[in-house]
Amino acid sequence: MTKILLLSDTHSHIDDTILKYVSQADEVWHAGDIGDLKVTDTIKNLKPLRAVYGNIDDAKARLEFPLNNRFSCENVSVWITHIGGYPGKYNPSVREELVQNPPKIFICGHSHILKVMFDKKNNLLHMNPGAAGKSGFHKVRTMLRFVIDDDKIKDLEIIEIGEK
Repeated sequence: MTKILLLSDTHSHIDDTILKYVSQADEVWHAGDIGDLKVTDTIKNLKPLRAVYGNIDDAKARLEFPLNNRFSCENVSVWITHIGGYPGKYNPSVREELVQNPPKIFICGHSHILKVMFDKKNNLLHMNPGAAGKSGFHKVRTMLRFVIDDDKIKDLEIIEIGEK
C-alpha cells in the first residue's frame, strides 16, 4: 500500500500546509510548473518525489525532470505529463500513445482546474490536482491524495489548501 500526494502548478510556492500533507504521504508526485527548484528540493528532503517539468519551468528543471514520466507504482501503470488535456480533449502530443498504450492513471496539470474523470474509451483514470501555488486564475489551492494498493486506486481525497 502506497499513499500518494499529487500536486501541480506550485509556481515556486511551498508552505507549511503543503509540507504537512507531504509528510503524511509515502510518495509525492508533481505534475509540472514547479517554478523554483526549492519546491522540489524541499519535497525530496522529506519524501520520494516523481515529477515532470511544465511550460513555465526553466532549463534547470528541464534537466532534472522529464516532460513525460511513465512508471509503475505497485501494480498500477502511471503516466504524468504537464499538458495532457482530459478525456475527449487530449493534447495531440499524447493522444496516439494514450490509445495505443494507455496507463491505468493519466495525470496532468497546467489548467489549474481540479478534475478527476474515468475515461471509459481508454479505460484509464484521468487526474488533474488543480494548482497548489498562488499564481494563476484559480481561487482555491488544491491537491489530491489517494492510495495505491496492489492494482487498486482507492481512498481518493480532494485537499483544499485554502484561498490563494
